[in-house]
Amino acid sequence: MRSDNAIGPSRTGVRVVKKPSYVVDQSRLQRFDVRNTVFERITWDSSWKGHKQMYDERLLDTVAEGKCGYSRVDVALTCASWIVHDAFEGGFSWKKIEIQRTPRGSLGIDWTKTTCEVNDTRKMSVCVKRAARLFGASLIGICKLNRDWLYTGIEIPDEFQNVIVMAIEMDLDGIGTSPTALAAAATGVGYSKMAFTLASMGEFIRNLGYEAIQCGNDTALSVPIAIDAGLGELGRNGLLITPQYGPRVRLCKIFTNLPLQLDKPIEFGVKGSCKKCKLCAKHCEAHAISVEDDPSFTVICQSNNPGALKWYVDAEKCYLYWCENGTDCSTCIKVCPYNIASGRKTDLSSKEFWGT
Repeated sequence: MRSDNAIGPSRTGVRVVKKPSYVVDQSRLQRFDVRNTVFERITWDSSWKGHKQMYDERLLDTVAEGKCGYSRVDVALTCASWIVHDAFEGGFSWKKIEIQRTPRGSLGIDWTKTTCEVNDTRKMSVCVKRAARLFGASLIGICKLNRDWLYTGIEIPDEFQNVIVMAIEMDLDGIGTSPTALAAAATGVGYSKMAFTLASMGEFIRNLGYEAIQCGNDTALSVPIAIDAGLGELGRNGLLITPQYGPRVRLCKIFTNLPLQLDKPIEFGVKGSCKKCKLCAKHCEAHAISVEDDPSFTVICQSNNPGALKWYVDAEKCYLYWCENGTDCSTCIKVCPYNIASGRKTDLSSKEFWGT
């Protein structure tokens, strides 16, 4: 019988540990104010260069220039990739989703009115992970909710003790074209898949008679929660590094009062590898990733949350490069050595992507 998060043959040395691999200074650590993300600061922070700048403002000019990877066809794919994420509000609902048509498979029964008794949390966790895989999750882990990771101003009722964390793999070939619009399409598809997976999992839990709060990038910090749930470790690029896909995943999570067996954190040498590798920093056109040998507690910009020992990423420089590029960038994901599939090329042109 295969494990819940099967690891490919090229990934060895993964071990379960008692505590998460990150290091925090509780005297500095504080809940992060979501208003300090660069995407929020666009709207209110007139003190920095990215204020009122939308990163797709140059996209029409870029398409007109005829740059490879930024054609009308490429951009059409990018826009289409986000449609489920952007149009389907139910993906991030905290309550049962209102259905406009007669639901299929319900037999007219409101399953939320009764509670399915959980006598074996291990078996229920197996069922939850199987359901998540069916609904599109590539990796699934379960952890206790650490409320330090909630954004400021977010209050989750005490009965929500557990978090189901899911990673959605992004298309290897699409990411391989970064920083083109095709890589942005791979990202958008990841978010749209996230919305479908979250909505389906949330309804599954509610149909068992329990509650579910579905989250993407909102509500809480995803990376440390994913580390707590045993999905991977923190990388130099500020992203979760998984044994199976490296950083080539999008993360989402569900807070729930469903009784579940918890997973444990893992280690597989990411910190040591990142200390030597530095490929993400060398290839970052924004020069936003630290080249220092060792991580530190020193923050780089207002969009960093203090208190963690890590290589802090300059989110301001990263976003301003997006504005210059006309779309988002995934180069730090593309070049990561953990993002390697056996026999697959990880640096593609748009012609190679389309097969033309």
